[in-house]
Amino acid sequence: MSSSPKIEDTLRESIISRPDMILDDQDLMRALIAANERAMGGNIVDLRGIAMERLEARLDRLEDTHRSVIAAAYENLAGTNQIHRAILRMLDPLEFEPFLHDLGGEVAQILRVDVVKLVLESVQNDTDPAIRRLGDVLSVAEPGFIDAYLADGRSAPLRQVTLRQMSEGAPEIYGDKAGWMRSEACLKLDFGPGRLPGLLVMGAEDPHQFTPQQGTDLLAFFAGVFERAMRRWLA
Repeated sequence: MSSSPKIEDTLRESIISRPDMILDDQDLMRALIAANERAMGGNIVDLRGIAMERLEARLDRLEDTHRSVIAAAYENLAGTNQIHRAILRMLDPLEFEPFLHDLGGEVAQILRVDVVKLVLESVQNDTDPAIRRLGDVLSVAEPGFIDAYLADGRSAPLRQVTLRQMSEGAPEIYGDKAGWMRSEACLKLDFGPGRLPGLLVMGAEDPHQFTPQQGTDLLAFFAGVFERAMRRWLA
């Protein structure tokens, strides 16, 4: 007659005093369950084992969801900090031209976009020397251009923030960089009663940087701050 080896007394006492060590170890629990199933034989249906497998699957799904929620929270926090930094940098200049140049420079770098363009509707042409000096950031369009650009041939209601992907950018917006653009964020600007609207466009070479499925709250906040800064300059 053979006897199975006995567990050491110290290890046995440690397990009895702290059974949570076993319960919290998934690999060890799987090994114990597998040993129990082998001891019962193949003709016995172990309902506890099936239930355990289902609970483990649910736990794995719950952990995946938990990780996804945490990752989304961190991403949202990072996006909020990014917008705040861009706004603080945008409000630093005390004159209009540095304000716009920074928009296409350090502000664009903070926002990690490749192009930032400000489009202003006007009944006048863009032959003004100041506009030519700011041509890398500022462009002037005829009244009605912004709504037509945002609608893009569709009859859907216009929103303050429009995110979309594209095969290439519009030359009238991006100039010689149009062929590199693959996604954009369009922020419609309201400068107050009696003034024509404006449009702030952020273009990216990455087709996934701006997509219609993304949230727009942070960009809407950025647009609101930019509107108020522009009203100060326009006044």
